[in-house]
Amino acid sequence: MARVVVDVMLKPEILDPQGQAVQRALPRLGFDGISDVRQGKRFELEVDGPVDDATLARIHDLAESFLANTVIENFSVRVDNNETHAAEAVK
Repeated sequence: MARVVVDVMLKPEILDPQGQAVQRALPRLGFDGISDVRQGKRFELEVDGPVDDATLARIHDLAESFLANTVIENFSVRVDNNETHAAEAVK
């Protein structure tokens, strides 16, 4: 089983109020030196079998038509070759 990751972010010219709220809160929490925060979405898709070009093309179509609003968001599709899941890496 393989994992494909779709990352969705607001386009740079689109206002990100949630990212701005986080940015404003960081100094109060003791995190200085962070000049910008952008908030996005991450989708992890478990794929049965190998991930070939046709599978990636189908997932790209899925992201373009369902996971992202391409008017205001950009997205990327990639195969996750990392054995350690993000949730496991956070301790």
